[in-house]
Amino acid sequence: MMLNIGHKNMQVYPIALDMAKEVYKLTNDFPAEERFGLVSQLRRASISVCSNIAEGASRKSTADRKRFYEISRSSCVEIDTQFELALQLGFVKLDEINDLKDFLNSTFALLSTMINNTK
Repeated sequence: MMLNIGHKNMQVYPIALDMAKEVYKLTNDFPAEERFGLVSQLRRASISVCSNIAEGASRKSTADRKRFYEISRSSCVEIDTQFELALQLGFVKLDEINDLKDFLNSTFALLSTMINNTK
């Protein structure tokens, strides 16, 4: 918001931000006792996706950029796994996570392309 730098022009970045906002929205209705458990973990993972995209884009070394994009993609997998558990525990319903599913799949695919193209 304050810095005018490259990651803000990347196709993946606004999608990752939308995904993080969706994670926050969905976890608002999780049980209160999960506030410091699954809710916290999901929110931190969603922030990690965005933050590692930004940090990777700012790196000069291609190896560093690739590493941060890989961390970001791994956080997408973490979110997927944790929402699978949330579904099984009944914290969310399948039809409630359609937008998240779209954001997550798009972010993962774009990051995979970025990783493969970073040489």
